[in-house]
This record gives sequence, structure tokens and C-alpha cells, in this order.
Amino acid sequence: MNAQRLLATFCDLVRIDSLSREEADVAAYCKQALEKAGCLVRVDDSAAATGSNTGNLIAYLPAKGIEEASSGARVPTIYFSAHMDTVGPGRGVEPIIGEDGILRSAGATVLGGDDKAGVAAIIEMIRALGEDSRPHPRIGVLFSTCEEISLLGACAMDTSDFDGEPCFVLDAGGKPGSVIIGSPYHYGFTATFTGKAAHAGILPEEGISAIALASRAVLALELGRLDAFTTVNVGTIEGGIADNIVPETCVITGEFRTLSSERAARMQKEMEDRIRAVTEGADASVELTWLVDFEGFSRSEDDPLVRLVLEQARSLGLHAETAFSGGGSDANILNRKGLSPIVLGTGMTDVHSTRESLAIKDLEDLCLLSEALVYALQRQ
Repeated sequence: MNAQRLLATFCDLVRIDSLSREEADVAAYCKQALEKAGCLVRVDDSAAATGSNTGNLIAYLPAKGIEEASSGARVPTIYFSAHMDTVGPGRGVEPIIGEDGILRSAGATVLGGDDKAGVAAIIEMIRALGEDSRPHPRIGVLFSTCEEISLLGACAMDTSDFDGEPCFVLDAGGKPGSVIIGSPYHYGFTATFTGKAAHAGILPEEGISAIALASRAVLALELGRLDAFTTVNVGTIEGGIADNIVPETCVITGEFRTLSSERAARMQKEMEDRIRAVTEGADASVELTWLVDFEGFSRSEDDPLVRLVLEQARSLGLHAETAFSGGGSDANILNRKGLSPIVLGTGMTDVHSTRESLAIKDLEDLCLLSEALVYALQRQ
């Protein structure tokens, strides 16, 4: 690993605006860097599905010093994944390096370490592998678009190349050495209440307030953290057209997250029952729709791939630990698309805020760990 080059790559990347659906410029930068490092690179046709101005970037670094697979056999591959988009405010990012060795944004923007730390570490790892004389297997690189908006890029990614291979997703909080072994199912809902309009000052008793119905539904739901792996939230409520009209319609939206499919099914039914109950016996109705944003995944702490990551982290002097995440990542999608993903901590801190920061040492450790994983799997 060339630490100076890694830092320069990260700073280059964060200076390129790449809000969701606007990733073309950063994709072009990554394509050029990976091709120069010896990768075969293509951009898929997912833009038609995601609305981005580019597709996902998919690259392969050919194996080195390994016998070619026999005719017709699949080439063993290790995948690394990160996403190219950032949240706002993310235009005009200028990184600064503090005397404490911490990278921050100079202005009122995010830094973009989520997830350009992962992108930069993977690019530098690919360069380092190419410059090292040691043999290595084929490396696949997956740089997705639109991760920050319901993982749309990964959802639209072609799955034909995937066959259960390990995939390290560099996209989590926590220091390098931390391993996310589980991430939740994410269900979103929209409930549209229909009551009866009436003049609020002349005949309010003839009206049925849709806002009141929606409010009762919100109060009927258990919100917040229900257990270690389950959360519920109502995020928006909108209804009514004027203060002197009993509101005829009101819409609430919300979500729940939980780690198991069985708990998700129970949660969905229980929440539906509570929401629908507020209109029973009234001349009112509610239309309820659900969207499964992404499915969860989990791995055992005894999983051989998990143990391998922890062992390699410890060998580098990193604090190795496992954790579950309350958020989603491309791993949730890649898991059901045929890969075997594990999410790695990158050191990103205070993401999705203007306080975001990243320690240079964490960026370096992330790259070193990624490289160590390649050689560890090669020895197996």
C-alpha cells in the first residue's frame, strides 16, 4: 500500500460531486484508475432502472500466478464492494487534514467518507496487488450507484457473474477490524385515511377528521426501539386543506426494521391490525400499502469467513469485533443476488452530517485489511 497515494485518491474522490443519481463523474474517475491498474472495467445498464446518469461500475483484476481454470470452469473470485454516491449537502466538498490526522470537510458539507473511504481503499488495494509479486486470485470490484436511496444501484445490478463468492462490503461505521454480521429487513408503509369533510364552524359533528384517525393510529403503534434488533418509526404526516374544514384525508408514512423474516411478518400484521382498528365502526377507511425496501441478512460468529476477517484484523493489530447494524447496505441486496457478503467497518464517523470525519490511519488500516484478506483467502 502506498499511503500517500491512498490519501490523494480519497481527496480526489470527495472533491468530485456525486450525489445519488449524479455519480457519472466519480464513475469515470474510478474507471480510469482501475483500468490503469490492470482491471477490465464495464459500466452496466442499470441507469435506466435507477435514474442515475451512469450505471454501476463492475471491474475484474485478473488472477496472478495461479493456474488457469479448466475450460468451462468458473474462475474463483473475491469481490469487494462500495458505493459511489453521497448524501447532501455534498456539492463542493473540500477536505482538510487536521493536526490530529483527521480528515474533515472545510465547509458546510458532508465529507463523503460514506462511502468514498471504501472506494479509495479498494482502488489502492487493486494498485498494490498489481505491484506485488505474490500470486492472488481474480478480484471483482462492485461500485454501485444510488445506495443512499433504497440501494437502487445494487438492486438493478446484473447477477449472472455471482455464484456464492465472498464479498467484502466496505461501508459501515466502526473502526477497521469491526465486522457487521447482520443487518435488518426494512419495511416501509403508507397509510391513507379517508374521513368526511364538513365545515368546521357550522357542522363539525357531520365531519370525520382523517387527521384525528391518523393520530389515533400513530398512538396505537409502539414506536422507537422495541428490542435490540427491532425499531419502528412514523416519519411523516400530512393532511387537510384549510383550518375551517374538517380534514377528509390524511397520509402517514413510516417504517420498521427487524433482523428476522419471521419477526418481520409478525410486525407487519400487528401494525396493520392496529392501524385498521381506528376506522372500525366509523364511516371512514384506510388504504395501507407496504414496500419491502430490502431484506435482511445474518451470519454466525462461527462462520469461517467471519473468523478469517477477525483473524486478519488481529494480525494487523486492529481491534476485532462483530456487531449487528440497524441500517442497510448493498450487502442486503448482494446477499440475495448470489454473493456471500460481509460488511467491514471503515472508520467513518458522524456520517450524513456536516460533522463527518475520517482518521487517515483508519483509511490506511482499511486498505491493509482488504489486502490481507485477499492473500489469506489465496492461501486457503
